Amino acid sequence: MFVFAPKTLSPSPFLYNPIQISSLHSSNSKLKLDASLKFEYQSERGLEFETGESFFRHESATGRDLGVLAAALYRRCKGKLRVLDGLCGCGVRSLRYLVEAEADFVWANDANDECRDVICRNLSKVARGSENEPRWTVTHTDANRVMTECYLQRDFFDLIDIDSFGSDSTFLRSAINALRFDGLLYVTSTDGYSSGGHRPHHSLAAYGAYIRPLPYSNEIGLRMLIGGAVREASVLGYRVDPLFSYYSYHGPVFRVMLRVKRGKLPDNRHYSFISHCHQCGNSQTFSWDELGQIGCSCGNTKSIIVSGPLWTGLLHDASYLTDMLNLAKEWGWAGGGTETALEKLLKQMVDESDPRLPFGFIKLDEVASRAKVNSPPLRIMMNAIQKEGYAVSRSHISFNAIKTNCPMTVCIRIAKELQQCEPAEIFN
Repeated sequence: MFVFAPKTLSPSPFLYNPIQISSLHSSNSKLKLDASLKFEYQSERGLEFETGESFFRHESATGRDLGVLAAALYRRCKGKLRVLDGLCGCGVRSLRYLVEAEADFVWANDANDECRDVICRNLSKVARGSENEPRWTVTHTDANRVMTECYLQRDFFDLIDIDSFGSDSTFLRSAINALRFDGLLYVTSTDGYSSGGHRPHHSLAAYGAYIRPLPYSNEIGLRMLIGGAVREASVLGYRVDPLFSYYSYHGPVFRVMLRVKRGKLPDNRHYSFISHCHQCGNSQTFSWDELGQIGCSCGNTKSIIVSGPLWTGLLHDASYLTDMLNLAKEWGWAGGGTETALEKLLKQMVDESDPRLPFGFIKLDEVASRAKVNSPPLRIMMNAIQKEGYAVSRSHISFNAIKTNCPMTVCIRIAKELQQCEPAEIFN
């Protein structure tokens, strides 16, 4: 029996209620309980599996969809796929990597050995393979120990999925070490307190970023996570590029798919500091060399707060997302008569990948409050901003919010003008 550490997702009566199951996901998940109520069965994208007493969130299915699409694209490009699922829970991610992404091998690890029977029953839907060429294996030990031993034995993986809890960043370095060059690293944070700026010393310890409260805190959660990976990769002589960054309100959950390459960042322009002025509402980035020159065009320096260092570059790779969307259509997950939630999400992420768009987003309620008018309809506001020559897109992170390079002062003016327009003028 392996020795396991307590830093894992273990069953909790406060986090898990087997009776209250959401039916929002497009995979049409269904719940079945056997007569003894010992086993719980779910269905995701047509695959049935047990959850037992393991920690399981039906709402995380979209994150699993995105991971499987990225893994499948990797296999098509490279011709092979070895996956390490470091904190596998009931094993549903491992099962989906095997079946949908056609992984050649999946290592499913979870420190809770009480989940072993459930994991094995789920993975047994796929033939285990031969002793020399197994398709999957199950272990129960600390994820860092697994990845460190793989690194020492030069047993590298093409994709490592670490679905950790809170702001546990201790997995980053060992995961990068165990990853093949040009491999994929799928990391997680569920620490909404730190991303909201409520525990700056905690975010500094976990991700090397001192985070203050900002109006786009959930995007900061993604950038904080990427920045932590950038820092760890740089120490090891590698660089990371985000392929997609996904936020989900339940938890909250921040998930980022990174491609790890040899060589450091060519410069530090995307690993810098963010300032926000509460007086005028504008945000800016400042490089390390500009730390002594932080200010705001409105002239009010007392209303400025600074967070960082963190990732300030693009959150997604538009080309990779387009390939994921095309694959989703090929599999029937998108492209039908009705736009699916996954299709809408991928399209929004592609729009967010416009290089003209800066970090952060602007909530239309904030614009309306500053302009002292009713909040304008989102689509109408976006059209008006585009007519002014600015780039704009919706944000997948926040409802009724936009990403734009349009300054707050111009947004306020546009909102006031829209308030004065007749309905017919607005739609023309």
